[in-house]
Amino acid sequence: MNLVLFGPPGVGKGTQGMRLAQEQGLAHLATGDILRAAVQDGTEYGKQAKAFMDSGTLVPDDIVVGMIEERITGNGEAGFLLDGFPRNVAQAEALDAMLDRHGMHLDRVVFMHAPEQALIERLSGRLICRACGFSFHRQYSPPRVAGRCDRCGGELYQRDDDREDVIAERLKVYRVQTEPLLAYYRDASGFRQVDAAGEMQAVYAALKEVVEH
Repeated sequence: MNLVLFGPPGVGKGTQGMRLAQEQGLAHLATGDILRAAVQDGTEYGKQAKAFMDSGTLVPDDIVVGMIEERITGNGEAGFLLDGFPRNVAQAEALDAMLDRHGMHLDRVVFMHAPEQALIERLSGRLICRACGFSFHRQYSPPRVAGRCDRCGGELYQRDDDREDVIAERLKVYRVQTEPLLAYYRDASGFRQVDAAGEMQAVYAALKEVVEH
């Protein structure tokens, strides 16, 4: 099974997508993680992407598309779950063309949505472990020891793109560039929507339902 999850920043694509991919035996391909790894490794793609990520704006298509195709085509026989790609109609068209070249297709495209204020609260409270990448939330899932990861003891930090001023810019960019994906995908047979404003377990149950049926 090949899936795409899309929606605004903070809607839960990463958390829910990772869990779903593990349960379904799919490769979880999170564009943000791929890009951040490239930045950390100092690759040419990473150097180009860093300035865009730090300011909360979208990384250009020509940087993203090559990374994603490389990961998808190197995935062997396993299905995949794309989290954070495509982010605009041009990327969606490029994804469709890429999959067609490799004799592949999307089984489900799931739009996750939630009120904007809820998204701001989620993102501005998020903390990430520098060592293992596990995420916490100051309000909803705080660490047992302030500033330290429950899993590995690593230092927790707030990403630059989770500051409230950058979040506002990210949501603005989302409305302009990513929301048009709704019109692009809405008539596809595999298109589904999930209300992601509720409790985490309830959202996951709804997501699993639309993916499996």
